[in-house]
Amino acid sequence: MALKMRLRGNESIEQAVRRFKKLLERSGIPKELRKHEHYEKPSEARRRARLRKVKAARRKQLGPAPTR
Repeated sequence: MALKMRLRGNESIEQAVRRFKKLLERSGIPKELRKHEHYEKPSEARRRARLRKVKAARRKQLGPAPTR
């Protein structure tokens, strides 16, 4: 997946780099790279997915956190 970004008129390099980093983060590329950094056994992936579902269900059951 190729990301394209054009420099705007009178945009400094620092601003362009900052905008590019945000674009990268929104695209999910860094997250995907970290995910594939090490091999994960299928059983570990299933376990992580199951724990994520349990955690979400517990959060839903408890309701929103109290605000101060």
